[in-house]
Amino acid sequence: MARSDGEKNKFDMLEDTRTDSGIDSFRSLTKDDRCGAGSAADSTRRDEPDKLGVEERLDSAYGSSSLNADSLDEIMGKCSISESRSTETEEEVSENEEENPFATITQDGDTPLHLLIIHEEESFAHELIKFFPKEVLDIQNDLSQTPMHLAVYLNQPGVVSALMGKGACPALQDQDGNTPLHVACEHGRLDCATEMIRNVSAIELTYMMNIQNWRGLTCLHVVVLHRQHKLMRLLIKKGVDLNVQEGTSGKTPLHVAVELHDVEMVRLLLNKGANVDAAMLNGCTALHLAIGRQDADITTCLCQAGADRMIRNMEDETPLDLADGKDDILALFPFDDIQIMGRTIGVNF
Repeated sequence: MARSDGEKNKFDMLEDTRTDSGIDSFRSLTKDDRCGAGSAADSTRRDEPDKLGVEERLDSAYGSSSLNADSLDEIMGKCSISESRSTETEEEVSENEEENPFATITQDGDTPLHLLIIHEEESFAHELIKFFPKEVLDIQNDLSQTPMHLAVYLNQPGVVSALMGKGACPALQDQDGNTPLHVACEHGRLDCATEMIRNVSAIELTYMMNIQNWRGLTCLHVVVLHRQHKLMRLLIKKGVDLNVQEGTSGKTPLHVAVELHDVEMVRLLLNKGANVDAAMLNGCTALHLAIGRQDADITTCLCQAGADRMIRNMEDETPLDLADGKDDILALFPFDDIQIMGRTIGVNF
């Protein structure tokens, strides 16, 4: 299927630059532990994972162009999915037995459903989702992507909805540790994210929002990093924990927003109840970061939200210490009050 350069961009993948986040507990979980249901992931993957992006392997060993409505109806009545990838040669296949294309997994680990989604054959994908058992819907290819990962990458909310309705797991992680919701948060797939969290319970959503990728980032951190304000509002409506910490330095979404000088995101988080005095592992609050970056606008927002100027970090520095010598920042602090033990006491003259 011919594609324009713009369409090819849809298949760009994240760089394979994972950072050890110290969250081995997530990596060590089985798929059953992560999702509460068995995943029939291929047990015979190659030792070296395929580093190519989706676009580089569109022309897989399985030709989706050979499918049509007639063949679909004929095959669906006799389809059976094998538990492992077939290694039979053509000579070993009986002359009277034709290979079932729906039971085929390609050398890249893709099932027919993966390929239909890649080739944007959404109507056929919907038929396979109805037909396949749940375990097949969770098979991961050699990039550890499930069909749901690909549906989100390619912005197919209808396919995501069908997968969720059939019980596919939205919490499986790809080779970078990203769940489909991580992917939605990075690429701004608002409709796909809506379908993934529409009917999940509060407990399930909390679990999904606490999953860290191999860089230690939760979905909320990814939302802030990529300035996805609409997605942040969606997640806030679902009652997510705005003070969740990432796994490398303990930053909350507010810390990340301050580092990016994203005033709009800072205000949104503060207005929705984010802890203005939450500390990183090194003891720094958002106010430490804002003053260190000489960001007057964000410093003003944090002070108006009641940020404590006397909290000490591991270097025994308070935000006021960091402001020393920065007259423009010091001018933002009201000096008609006194702080004792971190509590502000107003003084009237």
